[in-house]
Amino acid sequence: MNALSDTWYMTGRAFRAFLRQPMFVAFTLIQPMIWLLLFGQLFKSITQLPNFGAANYETYLVPSIVVMSAFFGAGWGGMAILDDLKRGVLDRFLVSPVSRSSLIVGRLLVQVLSIVIQAAIILLMGLAVGASYHNVVLGVLVLMVASNLLATAIGALSYGLALVVRREESIIAASNFVLMPLQFTSTGFMALSLIPHWMQDVTRYNPVNWTLVAGRGALDSNPAWSPIFENLGYLLVLMVACAWLSTRAFRSYQRSM
Repeated sequence: MNALSDTWYMTGRAFRAFLRQPMFVAFTLIQPMIWLLLFGQLFKSITQLPNFGAANYETYLVPSIVVMSAFFGAGWGGMAILDDLKRGVLDRFLVSPVSRSSLIVGRLLVQVLSIVIQAAIILLMGLAVGASYHNVVLGVLVLMVASNLLATAIGALSYGLALVVRREESIIAASNFVLMPLQFTSTGFMALSLIPHWMQDVTRYNPVNWTLVAGRGALDSNPAWSPIFENLGYLLVLMVACAWLSTRAFRSYQRSM
């Protein structure tokens, strides 16, 4: 019960900190809508290419924007840990009887809530610009689960990196180095069949693409559940591995105090 109550407290603390930044909240919610409108118009004619596999680009794009928002938001999660480190808040928590896991889990739960709200707005915005979804209830659920598995993995990794490097410049450099290449070597904006052959091999091992295959596939009119569950499994393994690495980084930081 102590771990649960500590997690509840840390979740509330992280959520209140989130709400105390109204401009950040506004940009967090508005940015995905801009991406949807911008990329939707920029790449709309791609559907005319042979073998693209989708007649409506907005329908193809909406899951990509949901995943992209979750992915990028999680990638910058380590900045919040750095803020706590600078102000000495994390050190004070570490000498208190608070559950150590709650320090990370609380932030991840707020991240999950943010992703769900963002995804709901993006899906509704998608309908407004002409996207259509099949298998709505189960499809949206799978998209949410896949996005949150990816975001939890990337968020945990970002927190762990922050505890190791302890510098904003390093977090920014690492995030830019990893996030953009992973996004653009996925099927977020282009069908796999139209991607250069050497890049197709990279795409198959890309966790962003695992998320897209699961989420986009579940929203299809006739979902192929085998690859969906397969990619969800990959994401689950990735999440566990990243959580383990984050825990190791956390323990290393404790020993250095």
